[in-house]
Amino acid sequence: MDGYLTTQAVLATGNAGKLREMAALLAPIGLRLIAQGELGISAAPETGVTFIENALQKARHASRSAKLPAIADDSGLVVPALGGAPGVYSARYAGDDATDAENNRKLIGSLAATGNRAAWFHCALVFIERPDDPAPVLATGTWRGRIIDQSRGEGGFGYDPHFLIPHLDRTSAELAPEEKNALSHRGQAVAALLTQLGERGWR
Repeated sequence: MDGYLTTQAVLATGNAGKLREMAALLAPIGLRLIAQGELGISAAPETGVTFIENALQKARHASRSAKLPAIADDSGLVVPALGGAPGVYSARYAGDDATDAENNRKLIGSLAATGNRAAWFHCALVFIERPDDPAPVLATGTWRGRIIDQSRGEGGFGYDPHFLIPHLDRTSAELAPEEKNALSHRGQAVAALLTQLGERGWR
């Protein structure tokens, strides 16, 4: 692969919570993930209007900079009552440098006038062997729930404390990491990705 390694990959994120989740989910194939921040790689611009477009942008940028295979996901919360927002802007819903708490406050405030609290997390996951990979591996996952006003739980990150899984009567932030990984949009996407990698003989 002309210097591109297949036992490790750069993960196109600066989010420590996402790195922990992805490392655990990809452990079955022995793939060692290195966060792009550890390699001094800056975040790629996210100019796409869909999760898939942004994931591809991030993966190609990370792979080009690290000279490694790359994995990137673009994921976020989709709320029909808000016209699909925050969507691809989930991490910066309250502004470019917004904290999780600020994003959650804006979300709850935006929903104050509606009784429709349906929501889902969506994940688009991309694996490429090199930046010019003509056939990236694409996988998606969706996790349905509803938004609650009062935060519950100490785990997870992002909107997890306000995302209730109705059949469990627990929020994503109240789940143990292994429970969340088994149910979540990201867990679903990784499972689909692993299946495709196996079909390609990558592992």
